[in-house]
Order: sequence, then structure tokens, then C-alpha cells
Amino acid sequence: MSPFQEKIEVACAKKEALFDESLARYGVRSMFAGAYLTMSTAVGILAADMISTQFPSLGRFTFTAIFAIGLFYVLIFNGELATSNMMYLSAGAYYKKIKWSKVTLMLLYCTLFNLVGAIFLAWLFNQSFTYHQLTDKSFVINAVQLKLAKTDWMNFIEGITANMFVNIAVLGYMLLKEESAKIFVVVTAIFMFVFLVNEHLIANFASFMLAGFSPVDHIKGFTVINVLRQWTVVFFGNWVGGGLFMGIAYAWLNQTKTKHIES
Repeated sequence: MSPFQEKIEVACAKKEALFDESLARYGVRSMFAGAYLTMSTAVGILAADMISTQFPSLGRFTFTAIFAIGLFYVLIFNGELATSNMMYLSAGAYYKKIKWSKVTLMLLYCTLFNLVGAIFLAWLFNQSFTYHQLTDKSFVINAVQLKLAKTDWMNFIEGITANMFVNIAVLGYMLLKEESAKIFVVVTAIFMFVFLVNEHLIANFASFMLAGFSPVDHIKGFTVINVLRQWTVVFFGNWVGGGLFMGIAYAWLNQTKTKHIES
């Protein structure tokens, strides 16, 4: 058994055991994952607005650099993030360590509580003085309007690529031994997908909820139907990118008898 397969099977067994033992604890860990990404999103938004007043071209760089910290929090504190679980659980199903029906149930439950965590933190931030100063020119409002204007095909394809970047970060964190190397891989991989404005479902939960609770009225395209459309398409795109292109692909690659494996 390759180190990759061993780590995938251990991770799947741990996640499934917690899910079976306590839905409440699994739900709270999922809430924390959504909350951590909302925290880094909230700070990145304000930093981007502040920097843009003097250096407009640096706003996007600033947001992406700060947002990347959120995933590092998720990994350090064992949050249950739906988009990384797409890789873990799909690979585990490929190895026949968990049923696909259980994978689907766990991903839907995890996604729901990632959203709950994002909603709660977004509401808290929007009670603050700073967030009462948001306007229709703010970084988050423009970002949400851009995402909601994309076609389903764009959202699906960008959902695939976004979760490939995310799971490069997760695989790096899982396989690398040096802490500095882990930090570098996580931050750079997340920076890349955010800078490309690719579509990551839980990141979208964060930005959409921060915009939705803001004092800004009439956000273009921000309707229940359009938001749910975007989230649904991105969910499946993320699953293809993280589950098929990363999880199952690397599970298959590590079944070789040669030493050409992830170690």
C-alpha cells in the first residue's frame, strides 16, 4: 500500500467514524471550516478596499494573499471542508473503503454546515462599524456581481479548476513533512485560484453572505434563484475537480507496483 493510499484510508475512516458517532460534532467541525474561510474573506475584503484607494491594481493581490490564510486555519484545526472532502471521500470510495451513497450524504451534510458557519460569521461581521461602511463600490460587492453574471458553463469549468488548486494545497499539506513547505504550498495554491476568480463553493458562501448582510441594496443578480443556481453548478464542478481530477486520479496512480508514487 502506498503512503498516499494509507493516508486517504485513515482520513476517510476518521471522518466516517465521527459522522456515524456524532452528527453534532461533525456539523460543528463543518461550521468551523465555513467560518474560518469567512474570517479570512472578511479581512481580505476590507484590506482590498483600503489598498485600492491608493493603488487600485493591488486590491486583488491583497485580497488573495489574505484569503489563503483561511484554508490554512481549516487544515491546522481539523475543519471539515466539503471541497477537500470531495477529494478524500472520492478516493476512499475508489479504494472501496466507503460507499458512494455515504460519500454523497456526508458531502451534502458537510456543505450545509459549511454554509451555516459562513452565514453566522458573515452576520457577526456585518454588525460591526467597519462593515456598515461598505458601498456598492466595495470589492466584495463587485466580486459577487461578477460571479452571479457568469454562465453555468463558466461556473462549472471554473469550479473544476478552483478545486484542483484547493486539493493541490490539501495534498501538499498531507504529504509534506516540513511545516514551511506546507505553508508555501497551501498559500500559493489558494492564491492562484482566487486570483483567477475561479469558483470555490465555500469561498462563495463567505463572499455571498458578507455581501448579502451588508447595507448595500440592489446587488445586481443577487436573487435566491440565481444564487442557488450558481452554488449548485459550482458544487458539481468542485466535485469533478476535487473528486475525479485529483482524488480518483491520484488514487489510481498510486496503485502501481513501481516506486513512482506519492510518498
